[in-house]
Amino acid sequence: MVAEAGTVRAECGEMPRTREQLRGWLRAVMGVEVSCGGLIEGHGGPLDYLCHAFFEGGDCVVWANRGGGKTFYAAVATALDMIFKPGIEVVILGGSLEQSGRMHEHLRGLFAQGALAELVEGRATERRIVLKNGSRARVLAQSLTSVRGVRAQRIRCDEVELFDAEVWRAAQLCVRSARCGGVEVRASVEALSTWHRPGGLMESLVGSCEESGSVRRLFRWGVVDVLEKCPEARACAGCGLWDECGGRAKEGSGHVRIDDALVMKGRADAASWESEMLCLRPRRSGAVFPEFDAGRHVAEFEVDEAMRKDGLWVGGMDFGYRNPAVVLWGVVDGDGWLRIVDERVVREATLDAHVEAIRGSAWGALRWIGVDPAGRSRSDQTGLSAVSVLRRAGLRVRSRRCGLYEGIQAVRRRLAPAGDGPGLLVHARCAELVRALSSYRYGDGASSGPVKDGHDHCADALRYLVVNLDGDWDAWRGRYA
Repeated sequence: MVAEAGTVRAECGEMPRTREQLRGWLRAVMGVEVSCGGLIEGHGGPLDYLCHAFFEGGDCVVWANRGGGKTFYAAVATALDMIFKPGIEVVILGGSLEQSGRMHEHLRGLFAQGALAELVEGRATERRIVLKNGSRARVLAQSLTSVRGVRAQRIRCDEVELFDAEVWRAAQLCVRSARCGGVEVRASVEALSTWHRPGGLMESLVGSCEESGSVRRLFRWGVVDVLEKCPEARACAGCGLWDECGGRAKEGSGHVRIDDALVMKGRADAASWESEMLCLRPRRSGAVFPEFDAGRHVAEFEVDEAMRKDGLWVGGMDFGYRNPAVVLWGVVDGDGWLRIVDERVVREATLDAHVEAIRGSAWGALRWIGVDPAGRSRSDQTGLSAVSVLRRAGLRVRSRRCGLYEGIQAVRRRLAPAGDGPGLLVHARCAELVRALSSYRYGDGASSGPVKDGHDHCADALRYLVVNLDGDWDAWRGRYA
């Protein structure tokens, strides 16, 4: 039996229509005080996410710290949907069944109090809760079989960093819009997680939010953004959180106790604190190039006339057809710094097409191009090797043999040179290379090598360039004396 809308209004009050009404309703009816906004530049707060979800903003990604309340606030969003959008179906999907259960436990707790308890139909179970107005929420295991059977209006995915990529892709096709009560509910998929590692699903999702025309919106908060209000009597001078807070917690309204945050900071290493608690950047453990920092290694530098005329212009190439082929253009300046000025990343193009692009480049002729030594092998069909094709086209090719890990170390030396050694700078237009240097990572096993997930192609092209360059750059440096 579906309850009349008036019954819901009598028990829970009118449906909130504005941000402040929503915050007031949560405080008055649920007893939940929600942090308003971010205290760190570029961050938001849980209320931003709740408003987006409740007022039908569509797909979103929530990047929040450990203990930042993302699971609880997703349960709050689910309760709001169920109360004010009669007949809605919400599916809770976690990185594990245990994770899904935590959100559902929060949800059951919300509906166990006061007037909200009167809305529940029958008994809420560990996997399902149904309201008298026909709204329902259920927990699913993370599997293709269970996800593909879903036809809900909402899927809330908790700790999506732990998701199987195929299950995540399947979830995108399982939501349906519907009119629930008097509300037009927009089909949406929400992803909530900390960002554990480079190259994972969260990196892809956060990146997609920043693309032009993205259907997803990003919400991000860290431990500082959800700190409790700091008492005026508590001195900022000498506080262990001053570097992160800068006194802004005096205006805080969150749930994390300041003393707890101080203890957690004391226990954590700097990398874990910055990635998992402050949500400033992903943790670099497992990264093939942990030294890479976009703020330091990426810039929109000018290629001046002296560099065009006197610089050592070199290239790097990773062969491919179904996988993308990559060509990098670089120049060594008078101090020996390698500047990557452009990239070409193309699928299903012939080697002749790449040759034409290299020879017709606006950057001019390359002194040489470094390639994979495997390119010396002859094709069974043509009898020619890729290296032979390049050389017949008039390109000078270098294919120095160097082990994978030795080559990786050569690139790492460029990223973090000892003393005053020559470094590496990448032009901002080389978006695929920048993404690869950030995301190229080792597998989870103790003896796993770098993961071949697409980021390896640009990284390999750079490696071939660097291993064929280093060792003789001093000779070229003398040209500028």
